[in-house]
This record gives sequence, C-alpha cells and structure tokens, in this order.
Amino acid sequence: MNHSEQLIKSVATDLYINGEWRPASDDQRFDIIDPATEQVIASVASASADDAVAAVDAAESASAGWAATAPRQRAEILHKAYEMMHARQDDFATLMSREEGKTFAEALGEMAYATGYLRWYAEETTHITGSFGRAPGGINNIVVQKHPVGICLLITPWNFPAAMAVRKIAPALAAGCTAILKPASETPLTALMMASLFEEAGVPAGVLNVLPSRRSSLISNTVLSDSRVRKVSFTGSTEVGRLLLGKAAEKVQNCSMELGGNAPFIVLEDADVDLAIDSAFVAKIRNAGESCVSANRFFVHSSVYEEFASGFTARMAALKVGPGLDDGVDVGPLVNASTRDKVKQLVDEAVSMGATIRTGGKCPSDVGYFYEPTVLDNIPQGAEILTTEIFGPVAALVSFDDVDEMVKNANDTHLGLAAYVISGNIGTALSIAERVEAGVVGINRGFISEPAAPFGGFKQSGIGREGGDAGIEEFLESKYIAVEW
Repeated sequence: MNHSEQLIKSVATDLYINGEWRPASDDQRFDIIDPATEQVIASVASASADDAVAAVDAAESASAGWAATAPRQRAEILHKAYEMMHARQDDFATLMSREEGKTFAEALGEMAYATGYLRWYAEETTHITGSFGRAPGGINNIVVQKHPVGICLLITPWNFPAAMAVRKIAPALAAGCTAILKPASETPLTALMMASLFEEAGVPAGVLNVLPSRRSSLISNTVLSDSRVRKVSFTGSTEVGRLLLGKAAEKVQNCSMELGGNAPFIVLEDADVDLAIDSAFVAKIRNAGESCVSANRFFVHSSVYEEFASGFTARMAALKVGPGLDDGVDVGPLVNASTRDKVKQLVDEAVSMGATIRTGGKCPSDVGYFYEPTVLDNIPQGAEILTTEIFGPVAALVSFDDVDEMVKNANDTHLGLAAYVISGNIGTALSIAERVEAGVVGINRGFISEPAAPFGGFKQSGIGREGGDAGIEEFLESKYIAVEW
C-alpha cells in the first residue's frame, strides 16, 4: 500500500455532527472515484434529511457558547488550525490529487492559498469592532455593535476542496457563527480530514459540522427550510446558485454567492508578448482550467496575434498530461466524465463550425478523465465555447482591432467574475480594467487570488464578497442602539 492509499484509509468517512463521527441515519454511502484511474478509492456516508436536522440541532446547541467565546480565544483556535494545516499540507495535497485529479504541485499551491485564509481570519477575529457617534440632529448617540449572523450553511465546490472550504469556515468561525459544511460529493475526503483537524485545534463540538452526501438538494433544502438557519454561503454554478437563492428567499436568509465566470483575457497592442504568454498560461492552465477565474476567451490585438498565438500554443503543446501524483505531470485529469465530455463537446462543436485546432483537441487516454491542453482560433461568432464557462484546459483565441468593440464583446456575457488585461502602459490597462464588467481584474499577471483582497463577481457571477475585510462582514449583522446619556 503506497502513501496515498494509506492516507485515504486514515480519513474518517462518516458524517461529522456535534463532534462525533456517525453513519448516515439510513446507512447510505457513496463511492469516491479517482479521476485518473476511474477506480473507487473510498466510500463515504451520504447524509439524509434526518442527519441535516441533527446537524442544525448541533449548530444551535453550540451557537450561544461560541458567539460568547472571547475573540482572542477564537483567534487562537484558528491560528492553531492554520499551523496544523500548514504542517500537514503535503497530506492534504496528496489527498486532493487523488480525489480531484490536480497535480501535486497544483495542490500544494492550493494549500498555500487555503492556509492563507486561515491565517488572515485568525488575525481578523480580534478586529471586529462597532462604532460610536452622535446623531447629526443631536437627538441621541449612535452605538453600532457587530453580532454573528447565526447558523450558516456552507456549500463548497469540488475544484478547490481545501481553499473554498477554508474561505467560508474561517470567517464564519471568526465572526462567532456555527456552521454546517456540505462539501461537493466528488471531493468530500478533504473536508472530512479538515473536520478532524479543526477538532484537534480546539473547535468545540457542534461549531463545525460536515455533511457529505449524494443527496445534495435534499440536504440544502432541509437545512434552509429550518428557520434557525440564518445564512447560506455557496460557491458553484450560477444555475445552482439561482435555485439556492430561491429557497433562501422563502425565509429571507442572508446569502453569499460566488458563482460562475467567463473571464476575458485581453492582450493590447502595446503588450509585452512574452509577459502576455506567461500570464495567459497561468490564467488558463491553473487546475487544468477547472477554475471560476480561468481565462476562457483570449482577445488579442491583431498586431501581436500571431506572435502570441504561436508562443502560447507552444507552451500548451509542451505540457505533459497524466495522473496528478506522477513525476513530471503538468496537467491532471478533469474531475469526472461529464466535465470532460462537456469540454470535448464544446471543442467539437466549434471545430464543426469552422474553428481551427492549433494544438490538442482530443482525449488522450481511454482510462481517466483526461483532455489535452487545447488552443483554438478562427472561432466563428455563435460558437458556444465563446459564451459559456469551459472548465477545462481549452483556450479560445479571438483577434481584434477596435478596442471599443473588443470591450463590448468581452462584456457580452451574463457573467462577470474575473478578467485579465495585458498592456505596456499601466494607465491604458487601468482604463480597460475599469470598463470591463468583472469583480476581479488582473493587470499584467495571470494569478489574482489573494486572501487579503475581496473576491466576488458582477452580474450573475454572485452576491457579496469573500476574502479581505469584506469576507468577515458577510457573517456579521450590525445592530444600531439609539441612546442618550
């Protein structure tokens, strides 16, 4: 038995409710598949509606005590969790590579991102403050206090199973909230190992509950039907986000939504082409393109188009595809068959409409959910690949001459999460960044994630912000007290 197999065997695979590991109430379980081999690597308890109610009961029983816990004590627990997670980052990275497919190097990068959130919110815990002032009319004093919003349902995606969980758990616990985490059914092992870590770090029973389940809609609907639950924070597709918003509207629950993206990557006439290629490579190939901020549409000025396209294609063609834990592998498999098949369908449709494949365009193996890094150009208007989130290692190149028309096309989407601008003139880049309808913009860089910065989208890419000062505010309520003395 190799190290990764031993690691998987060591992970508790039941539900984590009120500080205890327990099977699903109806004993149902589901299999976890290694996307590189299509083999079952674990079986995990599948929570039922009764388990969801039990998790809410546990969160309620712990709520008052955790909210009353001194901020410094909460901060110390979170900081201990940060230190433990940092020390165990190799194990988390190995586990993610097996259940999600990403390369070990990519997984280590995610762990740096995840632990950064823990460290940030450990420090932010003691900075939760209210305010005091005098009413302009002199009638009374204005005292504003900050209170935890209450019990939270946290729903996380499969593409970044550690970072997206921590990005919600850390600010929720820092604010004094209790939480129920529903991890993606493709990647629950990371969340379950995380539950053990938080318990070891000192998080009391009931403060964090983890409910893996194949019955995702049943779990979310059950939890959100409970009036004791005050908030839902979700990262995932816009389609599922709409459904959750509709359910939360029934009880007017507080919502944070980090939804889909369709990021434009803009290379202007005065761009440093080598820098553009380096930045495009990072923005596209991170996590095999399975990222909500992944660059999808590459708008490249005609004067530098061929130089950029040739250089970028060469970089993509040189990538080695294979299992994430194998030496020398640059791109792992996609997470499941449906994700791979969607990517293949988008490419095949574009080619059938006249697009040209510069490299890639095939599934290189009969086993595993692999897809070759692919570059397309000559893509006709109307091809779905220009209007949808690809979620794979495919770059769609488009040449432009008119900047105003390019910006119009870049904004021609109902999504607005991320964008990238490459220019030799910062003023020019900033002017484009201000015109692009996106919540996060990278200038002359392809990596934009930062725990200390607010992250979220425009339009149908979400509601609210995660990270930075704004992230903890999502889990706090303001109480105004009018008083005269």
